[in-house]
This record gives sequence, C-alpha cells and structure tokens, in this order.
Amino acid sequence: MKLQQMLSYVRRAIDDYQMIQDNDKIAVGISGGKDSLAMLYALHALKRFYPHPFEIHAVTVDLGFDNLDLSRIEALCQELEVPYTIVKTNIADIVFEQRKESNPCALCAKMRKGALNEAIKKAGCNKVAYAHHKDDVVETMLLSLIFEGRFHTFAPVTYLDRMDLTVIRPMLYMSEADVIGFVNKNNVPVVKSPCPADGHTKREYAKNLLKQLNHENPGVKERMFSAIQYGNLQGWPEPLKLTK
Repeated sequence: MKLQQMLSYVRRAIDDYQMIQDNDKIAVGISGGKDSLAMLYALHALKRFYPHPFEIHAVTVDLGFDNLDLSRIEALCQELEVPYTIVKTNIADIVFEQRKESNPCALCAKMRKGALNEAIKKAGCNKVAYAHHKDDVVETMLLSLIFEGRFHTFAPVTYLDRMDLTVIRPMLYMSEADVIGFVNKNNVPVVKSPCPADGHTKREYAKNLLKQLNHENPGVKERMFSAIQYGNLQGWPEPLKLTK
C-alpha cells in the first residue's frame, strides 16, 4: 500500500468523526510495532496539507526490557523532524518479576497508559492518537461479547476528563492487511516486541477467531464493523451524519 492510499483512509476517519481541530497538539503513541509507526507516517504526511493545522509529538513508553532497541525509531523521528520522547520505566520488572502476574496484560496496560498520559501532558499535548485499526475494533467487540457478555468496543474519539485529554483513532478504517502492506512496501523500521506475553493473550485468541470467521464467511469482518458503526453504540455517532 502506498502512503497516498493510507492517507485517504486516515483522512476519511478523521473527517467522519471530527478527530482534529485547529492548533491541536497530538501525541503519537509509538510502541515500535507496525501499527503505531504507520500512523506516525500518516499523520506526519497529513499535517502538511490538512485544513486544520496541527502538530505531532511522538512518545514511547519503555517498559524496561533489556533487549529493546529504539535507535532506528529515534533516527526516523529525526528524519521526519518530529519531536520524540522516550519514557523510561520499570514496568516490566514490577509486572513479571516483583508481582509475577499470571495475567500481566491488564496491569501492564494500566501502568503504561499512566506513564504515557503523564508524558503527554508534560509535552503540552491535548490529544493522543492510538493506532487501533479496523481489525482491533472488531476483535475488541468479540472479546467483549465472549468474556463480558456485552456488545461494546472502543470509540473513535474518547475524552478522558480526569486527564483533560482526548484519545483519537485515525486508523479506524484501515485493515491490518493494509498496514502490513504499507510497512513492507516502505521498509518501516518496526521493532519486535520484547514482551514474553506477546502472542499469548486473549487478544491473540480473538484475532485468530476473526480470521477463521472471515475465511469461512467472506466479508464477515466488514459486516461486523458496519454493525458497530450503525449500532448506536456509545461514542459511535453514525459517520454519515458527521460528513459534510
């Protein structure tokens, strides 16, 4: 996938859900994975011509694993002239060594978001962009149905009143295959996750389930996404009502 194609998806999502206003300063959460780096490329390119001027600031929360090398991401941010903050933490030690969590993801996510939000506010940002794509939206809905018994997923735009911070998800209309295509075509410097729980989570279960369902019933992922868009879920106004 070319950058121009990715930009068309990202701009449509931003316009449909009014994610960006004039003079926003948006933190881009960079995990080092394919999704967050693709989003960095997209927002960097978009800000050159988007009618509402905005700035971006890349932020990575370093969980404290010894084998995490962020040098290529630092070089990329320098090349793109995007400010980059690395937040050093000992979250990995707390979760895996001190607490020895049998289900480490929940605690890790909570601590990571706390460290990220603190750094975002310190950088003077009023918004943060998460790199959740269409597959993530549907997988989260499946997880909610299976394990919580409710029809729910995260919203395109979420205001965190305690932090006075708005979360936006500009890659909402992109599939994971689109992201992989962009990353492979453009030699994006992806950093492999050093987390020992990576690939062994309920999220991975939902990902595999969605692949199976879509293989057996072609188009089911798109139909599920449409059901979310037009299902009157909290935080999901119908996009056509927002498009001028």
